[in-house]
Amino acid sequence: MLDWINGQLPAKEIIGKASRTDWRAYPAISIRELVANAVIHQDFEKKGFLMVEIFSDRVAISNPGQPLIVPERFIDEYATRNEKMADLMRRASFCEEKGSGVDKVIKNNEDYHLPAIKILVDDLRTTVTIFSHQTLSEMSKLDKISACYQHCCLQYMLGEKMTNQTLRERFEVEEKNYPMISRLIKETVLAGFIKEEDPESKAKRHTKYLPFWG
Repeated sequence: MLDWINGQLPAKEIIGKASRTDWRAYPAISIRELVANAVIHQDFEKKGFLMVEIFSDRVAISNPGQPLIVPERFIDEYATRNEKMADLMRRASFCEEKGSGVDKVIKNNEDYHLPAIKILVDDLRTTVTIFSHQTLSEMSKLDKISACYQHCCLQYMLGEKMTNQTLRERFEVEEKNYPMISRLIKETVLAGFIKEEDPESKAKRHTKYLPFWG
């Protein structure tokens, strides 16, 4: 299934002076983890089936049922109604250790400089959408805040802290444009998604940030 899905996604071979490299619009690890999560977390008591929808600018992967935890905590918490299936898939190497899927998706998306993933939960399904590359200026305000929050969560899970510098690197923003990133961080703080590690610090440019739950 993964071979077929990846075969439908944009890709090309780039020929350099001495080597050839494959370019893919989406990280294969991200697609694998999202598909595996959809299989593991589906609710078999709900009507419907796992679905992968491929669009020109995004891939939406959904499963029947609602998650047992809120989407904002997908990166740091784990709960599934199908624990035996999850254990079987881990032993078969279809997915990796418990609770590691979403952080791997976010990490690989950041390496590809893709927008934040979008998680939508309605009465019937849970849908996770991964988007193709966009520059910071092309992202909506909400997408920028989501990317800032997800980056802060990832840094926390890696034992690090988000700073203006780490977020600049995530968005490929030059150091001279740090005020632009400072404004985005402030908007994310005001939205309630992140918080300062030391609110008393006066050196705002070097402030470290934590997820709201950290």
